[in-house]
Amino acid sequence: MTSKSQNSEAEQTTDHAAIRKWVEERGGQPATVKATEEDGHAGILRIDFDPPDEGLDRIGWDEFFDKFDEAGIAFLHQDRTKDGKPSRFHKFVRR
Repeated sequence: MTSKSQNSEAEQTTDHAAIRKWVEERGGQPATVKATEEDGHAGILRIDFDPPDEGLDRIGWDEFFDKFDEAGIAFLHQDRTKDGKPSRFHKFVRR
């Protein structure tokens, strides 16, 4: 699922390949908030960009997407800033 609002430059998707491509093009890595991990399972999802955030643990894409699908969320992101540069704006939203 991918949708784009006519009044916004933000795009929402649940497509794993599209999310991974957007993140990797910006040098990001899938991550989880350390304090929210439970029994070896990913907690609250985040994208970590360099320099690494000490409060995050980077995880693999399979674990990231397992948690993403389980949580029933979508990825809201902006492709470019107003001046045309690649944007890192993103957040996870409920579907």
